[in-house]
Order: sequence, then C-alpha cells, then structure tokens
Amino acid sequence: MAGRILIADDVATNRIILKVKLSAARYNVLQARDGAEAQAMARAERPDLIMLGQNIPDGGGAKVCAALKADPAIAAIPIVVVASSDNRAARLNALEAGAEDVLVKPLDEAAFLALVRNLIRTRATHDELDRRDGTARELGFAEPRQSFQRQARLALVGPDPQEAISWRAGLGRMLSERVHLLSVDEVLSHMEPDEAPDAFVIAASIETRGDGLRLVSELRSRTATRHAVIIVQARPEDADLVSMALDLGAQSVVTGEFDACEMAVRLRRQVARKMDADALRKSLDKHLSLALQDPLTGVYNRRYAQTYLSRIAAQSAAAELPFALMVLDLDRFKAVNDTHGHMVGDEVLVEVARRLGANVREIDLLARIGGEEFVIAMPETNAAQAARVAERLRRVVGDAPVRSPSKGIDISVTMSIGVAVGGAAGTSVEDLMESADNALYASKSEGRNQVTFVRNANAA
Repeated sequence: MAGRILIADDVATNRIILKVKLSAARYNVLQARDGAEAQAMARAERPDLIMLGQNIPDGGGAKVCAALKADPAIAAIPIVVVASSDNRAARLNALEAGAEDVLVKPLDEAAFLALVRNLIRTRATHDELDRRDGTARELGFAEPRQSFQRQARLALVGPDPQEAISWRAGLGRMLSERVHLLSVDEVLSHMEPDEAPDAFVIAASIETRGDGLRLVSELRSRTATRHAVIIVQARPEDADLVSMALDLGAQSVVTGEFDACEMAVRLRRQVARKMDADALRKSLDKHLSLALQDPLTGVYNRRYAQTYLSRIAAQSAAAELPFALMVLDLDRFKAVNDTHGHMVGDEVLVEVARRLGANVREIDLLARIGGEEFVIAMPETNAAQAARVAERLRRVVGDAPVRSPSKGIDISVTMSIGVAVGGAAGTSVEDLMESADNALYASKSEGRNQVTFVRNANAA
C-alpha cells in the first residue's frame, strides 16, 4: 500500500467518494464518523494523513482539527479539511487550527491525489527525522533542543514587479519578518545555505505560463534551498498547473486572488515546521557525526545501524508495512588493496559510499558495517521496489570505474548484494540480517556482481 489515510465524515456518501478515489490509487483507507472516533482511530492506527469533513460532528472540521493537533501522540499527522463550498472565513479557521490545506468539492482528482502524495512524503520525512532523533537519544548523544529561533527569511517572486510589491505590502501588515522581492535571476544565483530564504512564495506564471514551476524544480534540486518552504500562488486560469506544482515539490498551491491573511497563516505554520526540522538536522549532524559515522566514508557506522534497524523493525511491525534490508559487499576488494595500496582502496570505498548515498532516498539508512561491507535499510519498501533499487545500485557501482585521485588511475570494481524484506510482527532484525547475509553469500557463490533476493516469510 502507498499509505494509510483516515477519512472522517458523518456523511457516508462523502466517505465513499473519497475512498473510491484513494483506493484506486492504492491507498489503504480507514473511516470514522465523528471527531471522537477520528481521534481514537488516529491514536490506534497512526495513519499517514487525515481527511476531515468540514461539518463533521463534535464541532466541525476546524474544531476537530484543533483537537487532533493538540494531542501530542498524533499532532504530526497532516490534516486536510474537505469543504462543500468555498468560504474564506471557514478556510482560515481550518488553517489556523492546524490543517495543512482545505479542499473544496467537487475535487479535481489530479490535484487532490498530488496533494495526498505531497503530504505523505512530508510525513515520511518528519518520521525519519524523529526516528533518527530517537536513535540518538537512546544512544545518549542528543542534547535538549534550543528554544531560541532566528527570524525567518521570506522571499516573493511575483508575476510582475507591481503585483509583487502589492503582495509584500499585504504580508508586511501580517508578519513581523522582513519580506524580500526577488527576480528569477536572483533566485537562481548562487546562494549559501546560511543566506538562502526559508520560504518562497512564487507565482505559477511569471514571464510565460507555468514558468514559476520550473523555478520550484530548481529550488528543490539545490542544496541551499532543498528544504525551503515553497508556496505557489496560481491564477484561476492556472488551476490545471496545481498537480504539477505539488509533484515538483511545492508544499501548497493557493489558487485565486492573492490573500495576504491566508498566505501569512500558511507561512507561519510551514516556516515554523521547517525551522524545527532544520534545528533537528543540525543537532543530529553535530552530535552523531563523530560517534556514529564512519570516519572514512562519512556514512553511518555499525553501532548506529544496529539501533536504527531495531526502531525500523518495531515501527514497521506496528504499522504493518514492509521494509527492505540490503547487505552489499565489494567483490575481490583485497586485490585492490594488494595491487594498488590501501590509500587507493580507501578512495574506492569513499567513492562507492558516495554513489550509494546518491541513489537512495533521504529516509533510507546507509551504513558501513565492515571493511568493504555496507548495509541499506529502506522503510516502507516492498519486495518489488527493493529489487529495483538493488539492481540500480549494483549497476551504479559496477558500470563505471572509480578514479583514484592520488594515482590518477581507474579502478574497476563490482558489488554483490543480498536483499531481504520484513515488516510483520515476529520479524526480528537478527533473522532479517541473517537472511540478507545468506542472500549475499549466494550472490558471491553464483559469480559475484549479482543481486540475490530472499523474501522473509513474515514480510507484509
């Protein structure tokens, strides 16, 4: 399944319509009839997303949303309120109560599913940061989080200079932060991470129709702005661009006339979440780097991997979701050291780790657990997905030689991979690791430079 979504609405027809759309996209759908049932089910099932009907019993969508966000156990679950009509006051109430977005029926299916994908990706990243933070705390390396936060940097890229000035004037009355007007060229100029804006509001169409979306794609691809908040402001005639903007990485898309009050509400919440995540990443980088990272390659070490894998296994079992475990080993690596020396061998390990890291997701774990042996853990990954990734990693290592900077020579290396999948209750990390090790041994026995797959009997 792509994820679990809780639909909470007292009208059965509304639940059925949403369930049909989501089930067709392979989401696992849960249903609740009122706010109390939604809260109880959210605590028990931990869905990836909650969709609330605007008129749901127990106070309506905004009040139920506020109650869900006030519950620490489920506060991180994103919430979308679904309304039967476009009412500005009701929309603002829902956003101020903590809703990530408000959708108005009839739903545009492409935009609706794009928003769902976007929010579930965001939730997965949040869960990954929490998982890494929890691992660090278990190992005794985390410090209390800083309560002080710097003032956020905000940037606007309007459809034209005059309208951008109008946007800034409106936001200036709502926000304490200084808002900068940037041109496309200024956004695309080199930015250091410490200087880049925390949030961008970008017109969907600037000089030509849809060119603002190319800017979204560029910002997401750059280190300095990869984690920035991006909100796209679209004109009514650009409504068909909403799904593309969300899939390219915008956190939300606002369609219609620019509403400074609504934009300020969205920016406050999303920037606060972004800065919390930034602080957590910085803390993890600082306190885990020396104790939990391999000093040669910079990836995590065996000690961190063991603790982290236990957390993945427990969370996957609780959510009844599969996860993949790969053990990867360079073939005939001793010959590289014997022929070219240990310095060249180290250069090969560093480059292999770089290639592996560049070809897994941010939520995946990459660790070096032995001399030339690595492990990769992939949450929420089934057998078919794991097989595709493993084959890609095998090619990434073996298809191009490694260049030795010290000797100026090319070293051809290959990698054997063993893969196992687990996730259901009763699947232990030890058993899964043994299965992956056995699969790796089979890859070596069959001639090396191969992927061997073992599906654990308990895998979901």
